[in-house]
Amino acid sequence: MIDVINNKFFHLHNSNVSYIFYVMQNGQLGHLYYGKDLGKLSFDDLNYLIGSPTRSADVVDFDINFPNFSLAAEMQEFPVYGIGDFREGALSLSVNNSYLYPNFKYVSSQITYGKKRGDHPSSFGKDAENLIIELEETDLKLKLVLTYSLFSNSSAIVRKAEIINQGKQNIRIENIQSNVLSLPVTDYDFLQLSGAWLKERHIHLRSLSQGITKIESLRGASGHEENPFVALVDKKVTNNSGEIYASNLIYSGNFIAQVQVDQWNTCRLTSGINPETFSWQLRSNESFTSPEGVLFYTINGYNGLIRQTHNFVQNHIISPKWNKKPYPIIVNNWEATYFDFDEKSLKRLVDKSATIGTECFVLDDGWFGKRNNSHSSLGNWTVNKEKFPHGLKKFSDYVHNSKMKFGLWFEPEMISADTPLFKKHPDWVVHHPYPRYSIGRHQYVLDFCNPEVVDNIFSQIEKIIQEAEVDYIKWDMNRNITEAYSPYLTRIKRPQGEFFHRYIQGVYDLYQRLLKKFPSLLIEGCASGGGRFDLGILYYSPKIWPSDDSDAVERLDIMTGTLLAYPLSTFVNHVSAVPNEQIFRETNLKFRQDVACFGSLGYELDLNKLSDDELKEIQKYTSWYKSNRTLLNYGNFYQISPLIQDNVYSWAVANGDKQIVGFYRKLARPNETLDQYLPLSKVKLTET
Repeated sequence: MIDVINNKFFHLHNSNVSYIFYVMQNGQLGHLYYGKDLGKLSFDDLNYLIGSPTRSADVVDFDINFPNFSLAAEMQEFPVYGIGDFREGALSLSVNNSYLYPNFKYVSSQITYGKKRGDHPSSFGKDAENLIIELEETDLKLKLVLTYSLFSNSSAIVRKAEIINQGKQNIRIENIQSNVLSLPVTDYDFLQLSGAWLKERHIHLRSLSQGITKIESLRGASGHEENPFVALVDKKVTNNSGEIYASNLIYSGNFIAQVQVDQWNTCRLTSGINPETFSWQLRSNESFTSPEGVLFYTINGYNGLIRQTHNFVQNHIISPKWNKKPYPIIVNNWEATYFDFDEKSLKRLVDKSATIGTECFVLDDGWFGKRNNSHSSLGNWTVNKEKFPHGLKKFSDYVHNSKMKFGLWFEPEMISADTPLFKKHPDWVVHHPYPRYSIGRHQYVLDFCNPEVVDNIFSQIEKIIQEAEVDYIKWDMNRNITEAYSPYLTRIKRPQGEFFHRYIQGVYDLYQRLLKKFPSLLIEGCASGGGRFDLGILYYSPKIWPSDDSDAVERLDIMTGTLLAYPLSTFVNHVSAVPNEQIFRETNLKFRQDVACFGSLGYELDLNKLSDDELKEIQKYTSWYKSNRTLLNYGNFYQISPLIQDNVYSWAVANGDKQIVGFYRKLARPNETLDQYLPLSKVKLTET
């Protein structure tokens, strides 16, 4: 429910949460409260929330008409640096290299109902209520539109900002943030999901202190090293109690998420497009809209946060087409064959796959061009005739006749130097105008700012999907962007600061076109593993390969962190061979399967090398998984053992009276009891 009271106070609330802001005396928007539901409030109740001003020698009054009023310590909804507030703001504008100091004043509000799913990543839902606030900067002839969305059974507040240039001069946007949240105290730990390739999204906590605590990506993707999800966590938080504020972005490009603590120990959380690599030219009568940001709140600790984030992603991000649908158990041939395969050897693997109960065979890298190693053929999406002399359709028919779906690997955003496309269109490669530029993994990045590039790749992939009757795509991206420069942007006279944002919009456009052309196509997101595990990709790909590290022990940490922000159904988990390829650890088959079953189960090993007993064990396990798949993907997930541990992991999924518990201990220790880690008799799996 959204209440607008006296055209001054705005109260978004439901049974989970209240979010309150108001029009300050200078016409700008001030933040008052985000937390547990306060119920129906009157004008007097809300007026009481406005605090007394903070005064000190360094405070600058807003202007002569507002004595004793300063923005220096105000909690604001969309702050701008330099008009009395010396903290970093949510918006920076310039004209001809001169900074502007806009003063956006409240004009009007309206409430709308429902939110349709569009072509580009954003939240959606029939139960959405949307508060649209219009503000104006009359001197600069700019309009600012802030949109807030609230859903009926969620603590999430979804925000976006739109700038409209109603004047005649070109305006340069240097910074525009999506989320802004001010809090009057700072007694929280900053939680981030950080790591690296092969160890993505581990939980890291650090205390807030005066200054800025931040994470960011400058890679052109959300990245292995950081994730756009962050949280402010009560220092006494447990699995089931304690206050948590969290933030995420519905975006896959360069981002920043930070908390600034001022001299009065108030804090400001902001997140959005990383301003370090961004500038946008806003011509007369043009507009720019930020990606959507999402704020979450719970008083029920980590499990309360999990309930909020999982429900939001499942119901308001992932396509309804896949909501609560069973994903197929897949076999991926990569670690079984690498590049060394032909149609005959793959058929043997397909035969074994069919006998163990898997439902989709995914043909990974190496099926196209002259691709026998990582040095060749990206961007030449034609069938490798040496490996498939009869074409890919014949092999696809073999898979389909084995009662399985057929999947295919692509890396659409990349190009190899030996391809016809590279030689014909060298200006389609991301590179600056100078002779030297970087190469990574023997490949270059295509300029997805350029619509012609997206058109070409779409045409190539479309043809393969149609001819081979592809049911499933694994979309990979194995190289981050360097020398970010687009010859196309120079040609159309746009600043290069628009590159990274336009690039990711081109990626989204290709996703959308493929899914519009092939509505039943299931796309698995991948970026060298978990390098782009975010809400933007989940908008199109309901499941993502979380890491190239398939070791079951390492996956325990990856899953523990990731599950704070993203639901089980988004995980693709493969049972691979031992010793594990990435870290050479040996674990038994049961352990590997018992970790991989939480999420979307798959196998990535040479089935022909397994014993009959091992194949029978897998067959029995896939049968069990199918019987419990709905629960393992869509049941309510709970952390049972304390979240921050180095040896024991325990979680459960529950749906009514049915529960499946996972308990894992990395190292056995002498003279140790189980119940100190997992007092199951005391565990109650209830809604929080």
